Amino acid sequence: MTANAPQANAAHTAHPAGANIDTRELEQFSALADKWWDTTGPFRMLHRIGPPRLRYIREAAIRHFALEASARRPLLGLDCLDVGCGGGLVAEPLTRLGGNVTAIDPARKNVEAARLHADAAGLEIDYRASMAEDLVEETLTFDLVTCLEVIEHVPDQRAFVRTLSALVRPGGLLVLSTISRTPKSYALAIVGAEYILGWLPRGTHDWTRFVTPPELQTLCSNAGFADFSARGLVYSLFRDSWQLSDDVDVNYMAAAARPAGAKS
Repeated sequence: MTANAPQANAAHTAHPAGANIDTRELEQFSALADKWWDTTGPFRMLHRIGPPRLRYIREAAIRHFALEASARRPLLGLDCLDVGCGGGLVAEPLTRLGGNVTAIDPARKNVEAARLHADAAGLEIDYRASMAEDLVEETLTFDLVTCLEVIEHVPDQRAFVRTLSALVRPGGLLVLSTISRTPKSYALAIVGAEYILGWLPRGTHDWTRFVTPPELQTLCSNAGFADFSARGLVYSLFRDSWQLSDDVDVNYMAAAARPAGAKS
C-alpha cells in the first residue's frame, strides 16, 4: 500500500535524501501498522478488494508463463516480489499460490507487522524494510513483480516504473493496481471513500497523482515493457463486494511484460 533502507527510528526506516518517496504518506501508513489484518479497520476495503485482485494476478501469471490453470499452487517455482507490501495482504496469498516471495516496504513497522503475521501462519516470506531502488542496487531480479496501490503515492512515477522494470527479469511480468485520474475517481475514491463513508483515513490519496490507463501504459512502454493490458475493479455497495470489470474509470489492475530479449 505504501511505496518503497537501512536504520529506523520508532516510526519508520530512514531514507536517503532525494529518495522517491512521500515521507508524509509513509508516516501515515506507519501509524496504522498494527491495523493491517483488522478486517473491520482502516484497511477493510483492501481485504474486500483482495479476492478479485488476486484473481487478476493469478490469471495474468498463468497466461503469461503458460502455467497449469487447475494447479493448486500455479506459481510454484516463480520468484515473486511484492513492492509496497504493507502488512502482507498480497505477499501471503502469493506464497500460498506457490511463489517464492520477497516483499518490501519502506516502513519498518509495516514489515514487522507483516513478518509477525506470516510467522503465525507458518509462511516463509522474505520481508525487508527496503525501497525498490535498494534491490536494484543488489542486482536482484524476479519473474513476477506486483506493485498494488503504490504508484499513486510516489512523487516521480516515471523513475519508479523504470525501477520496477530493472527488477523484472527478461521474460517476466509486472502487475500493478492503481486509481485513474477522472472526475468519477475524485467523487468516489476521495470524497466518497475518505470523507463521506470513512473507508480510508482522510488524506490517504492525492488525486493529482492518480494515473489513467493510457498514462500508465506510456510509463510502462517507456520503461521497456510490452503487451500492456488493464481491467477495472468495481465496487457494489449492495453486495459489499468488488469484481473485475471493463470499467477502468476508478480502480483498475494492469499487467505488462518485459520482453524475453530485454537486457538485464
